[in-house]
Amino acid sequence: MTTRWMDSPIGGLRIHAHAGLITAIDFDARVRGTRAADPLLDEAERQLTEYFTGAREDFDLPLASDGTEFQKKVWAELQHIPFGETASYGDIARRLGYEPVISRAVGAANGANPIPIVVPCHRVIGADGTLTGYGGGLDKKRILLALEQPGLF
Repeated sequence: MTTRWMDSPIGGLRIHAHAGLITAIDFDARVRGTRAADPLLDEAERQLTEYFTGAREDFDLPLASDGTEFQKKVWAELQHIPFGETASYGDIARRLGYEPVISRAVGAANGANPIPIVVPCHRVIGADGTLTGYGGGLDKKRILLALEQPGLF
């Protein structure tokens, strides 16, 4: 496994890669470590930098998908939420063919997303339009949404 630390408008990020796939992105990375030569991490850092500067709306990276079948379905659906838009947990449930009553299970899967930003779990909000939990904290979620649609929150 290789890792890369990068700075961003939401703080330090640590990108993890293994076997040619991005496996995780961690928030609040404080230790900078060495910069391993890795073309995949170079590309991930480039695409994230472009996203943060407004030059990229979608990511094109090979991603690991280690999780339950339900989590994988939710994570795949998150990638269909367009840049600058949001969806509720119930919306995601309906798009997957479930009743909105399983929105809590969708929320749990959303919270277990190991590759935030690239798999845009920040675009999921409460049914009433309010910001709800985010692994990196609501302040980071608000910044990410504001990058995509200024004035939204």
